[in-house]
Amino acid sequence: MGLGAARRTVLVAGAAGFLGSHLVDRLLDEGYEVVGLDNLMTGDLVNLSRAARDPHFHFQTGDVREPIHVYPQIIFNFACPASPVHYQFDPYATFTTSVLGAQNLIRMARGRPCTIVHASTSEVYGDPTVHPQPETYWGNVNPIGERACYDEGKRGAETLLMDANRVWNLDARIVRIFNTYGPRMAFNDGRVVSNFIVQAIEGRPVTLFGEGKQSRSFCFVDDLIEGFIRVSRLDRLPSPMNLGNPGEFTIAELANLVIELTGSRSTIEYRPLPSDDPKQRRPDITKAQSLIQFEPKIQLRQGLERTIANFRERLAERRAQA
Repeated sequence: MGLGAARRTVLVAGAAGFLGSHLVDRLLDEGYEVVGLDNLMTGDLVNLSRAARDPHFHFQTGDVREPIHVYPQIIFNFACPASPVHYQFDPYATFTTSVLGAQNLIRMARGRPCTIVHASTSEVYGDPTVHPQPETYWGNVNPIGERACYDEGKRGAETLLMDANRVWNLDARIVRIFNTYGPRMAFNDGRVVSNFIVQAIEGRPVTLFGEGKQSRSFCFVDDLIEGFIRVSRLDRLPSPMNLGNPGEFTIAELANLVIELTGSRSTIEYRPLPSDDPKQRRPDITKAQSLIQFEPKIQLRQGLERTIANFRERLAERRAQA
């Protein structure tokens, strides 16, 4: 953004969360005026410590389902609990945040020069029967299972946004996020990376569900945020786009790597596989490579080293405050 140019206003819904806060920092670096919205259901204001020192950042406590009195040029919608522990805690809030939140943002943006960049999820593919998963795959989701509040909520939000695009020509862009990790992940979010790191640092058994043969692809947060910035700069994105790192690892491989990088003496403990847990997950990023030249740069070992260092620092601060 050139000197003297008017700053464009961006609304980040879910700004105090893991991904939302990293996006806020990046947008401020890019020269935007940023309004952060969060109801703090799972977000943490500590994640916005850097942003709070910037005069071009403005935080509002609020809910994406309620009226929002901001008139941005771009909306990034990250508002929704995104880990099983959090989204199953209040499934009604999870589902309505996705669907009613999308409806509310559409109402805000309709008839104005406003772009919505919506954070959807690879969970729309459910337990996939196609591997890797391209955007054209319709998914294999249990609509009444324990994960449905999140999976179907995100699918419903996509439906609303695509219909708004077709009916009103709303500039809505849908990004399907695959497993992402990095600094600022919550300790208690139930995600496999954060679980393993905390368990290994504290010397507790590292818990594997099933036999650990299920696979995931892990994208470092900086790579994912770069992808979102590039999506926002496209002229249009008429259909969903996958973003993630196509490198594929079994959960057992991840556990052993975390134990190695932490220097932990943790053992591995096996537990029953949760209901509807996907057996494999890997993005087909051909579309992202073609349209935004997306290529993840941070490999798993390097990303885990940076994440473990951040977890050690934050865990030490927590112990000092106890």
